[in-house]
Amino acid sequence: MKRKKLVTRRTAIITGLSTLGAFLLPGCSHSSPPTYGNILRMGDWLTYNAQRTLLPEQSMAKEYNYRDISSFPATGTINPADNLFGDSSEEYAQLQRGAFADWRLTIEGRVARPGTYSMSQIQSFPSRTQITRHTCEEGWTAIGQWTGVPLASILEHAGIYPSARFVNFYSYDGWEDSIDMLDAFHPQTILAYGMNGRDLSIPHGAPLRLRVEKQIGYKSMKYLQRIVVTDEFIDIGDSGWSWYVGI
Repeated sequence: MKRKKLVTRRTAIITGLSTLGAFLLPGCSHSSPPTYGNILRMGDWLTYNAQRTLLPEQSMAKEYNYRDISSFPATGTINPADNLFGDSSEEYAQLQRGAFADWRLTIEGRVARPGTYSMSQIQSFPSRTQITRHTCEEGWTAIGQWTGVPLASILEHAGIYPSARFVNFYSYDGWEDSIDMLDAFHPQTILAYGMNGRDLSIPHGAPLRLRVEKQIGYKSMKYLQRIVVTDEFIDIGDSGWSWYVGI
């Protein structure tokens, strides 16, 4: 029996570059995001193709200096324990009461080594600190410093399979979303546990949040609970937001 090959950062980027070439072929199915065909998501097609075709792959979002850090409001859910998210709310409340000592991030799906990661395990990976601009869908922007582990490092540790195409995220406040492998392996896409030199606060997504610096703010999901790697796109239906919002 042949052993299944696993995806590394290099192979993910090479796959992305090959996909970019396919974008340029007239009529090729790869020229459309997975939401193509939904009339309510026409913006996905435009931004997905414009960014993937015109910008160099793995191009970096601008990073700033410490003196550029600004006031940074917390919007949306500011504490899942205070909201009505069913069992997730109660679970988050219990974790919060225990200072998140029992919190674990689950990674499953198309990976060779599914399992859970404690915060100490996540913090044992080489970290990355970046000062970037958060562009909110509501029209405001803010600059903050984020510290965490590159998502690529966790995916490589879990051993994702070559057929994997999407990384799906689930949070304690009931939010679900996904990104493709180019964004997942982008060096600035991190699982952040620190903000502005301190532990991540509850209003900003404690104990762990996603930072996708190449997309608009709502893609940087707070209160991470579970990651599922899949071969196929999981359509959560019309959430009122575009699936792809590159900047």
